[in-house]
Amino acid sequence: MIMAGGIGTRFWPISKTSHPKQFIDILGTGKSLIRQTYDRFLNVCLKENIYIVTNEIYKNLVLEQIPGISVDQIICEPTRRNTAPCIAYASYKIAQINPDANIVVAPSDHIILKEENFIEIIEAALKATAKNNWLLTLGITPSRPDTGYGYIQFNQDSCYLEEDKIKKVKTFTEKPGLEMAQSFLQSGDFLWNSGIFIWSLKSILKAFEEYLPEIATSFIEGNSKYNTPEEEGFIKETYTICKSISIDYGIMEKADNVYVLRSDFGWSDLGTWGSLYDTREKNADGNTIVGKNVIVYDSKNCIVNMPNEKLVVMQGLEGYIVVESDNILLICKKTDEQQIRSFVNDVKVEKGEQFV
Repeated sequence: MIMAGGIGTRFWPISKTSHPKQFIDILGTGKSLIRQTYDRFLNVCLKENIYIVTNEIYKNLVLEQIPGISVDQIICEPTRRNTAPCIAYASYKIAQINPDANIVVAPSDHIILKEENFIEIIEAALKATAKNNWLLTLGITPSRPDTGYGYIQFNQDSCYLEEDKIKKVKTFTEKPGLEMAQSFLQSGDFLWNSGIFIWSLKSILKAFEEYLPEIATSFIEGNSKYNTPEEEGFIKETYTICKSISIDYGIMEKADNVYVLRSDFGWSDLGTWGSLYDTREKNADGNTIVGKNVIVYDSKNCIVNMPNEKLVVMQGLEGYIVVESDNILLICKKTDEQQIRSFVNDVKVEKGEQFV
């Protein structure tokens, strides 16, 4: 189950509502992020078992970028309601096809540098959830006190005989301050929350019924309509009353059967320009530059992303994001990149929807 409905606001101006980051070749590999994610999971399961959940306005983009995918494998949301309704919709729909399914839920826009490691970890996770009523998430060993990630604390004394890297989860913490993130790193029992989940269909449906009963009730009413011509009308009506809530807050932070698999597969959630900077090669001055006609003087630790036809001469900047796309130019300190969401909201109000 690949989640691909977000806008990627923090990657503005390259990522916009009409063409968000998951459909862009941000890494310069020749493939968009969603195509890379889809191809990665072809090593895990049959192509007909890969479902993409996205906003209905991106249906054609999915069809264009994923060759051979069936329309039936694209699950279209009429509006955004965060990850819990997204996962609930797909889960109740899949339950009518295969109630015994074992499921991986993954975002469409993450970087996985060590794909062989990733596949081994996913297979170990699927093996564990096939045998246990667990809600399993992948936790990443932190390499720095990053304040942009969520953290998972695990019980060091818990153990699972068949895979000693699986631990019982104690707490979730969303994007802590620097001092707290540093203490997490020092304690040794915290991992980054990857946002990748593995569970049996029966386990997640049971969790919805226990922790988000109003969402469960809404989607259960569609059991006779999923995978029929009546599904679209039912979903449009359901989403008008369905509350917006994340799977982390709605279920994972409340359930008592949550486990984490400590993982290392070259992961980045690619949520910000800063995270992209961390993954790209830098020159001797620490700059990472995209664009054939960029000339830089006396500048350090910047990320520059320019169209090839644009001549850019830049002098005297340190630690900046400089990006142009579709006649929109963004110049922002890397340390202030969390403000980009606010910039986008202000642009929408002052200059109109065409720029966002």
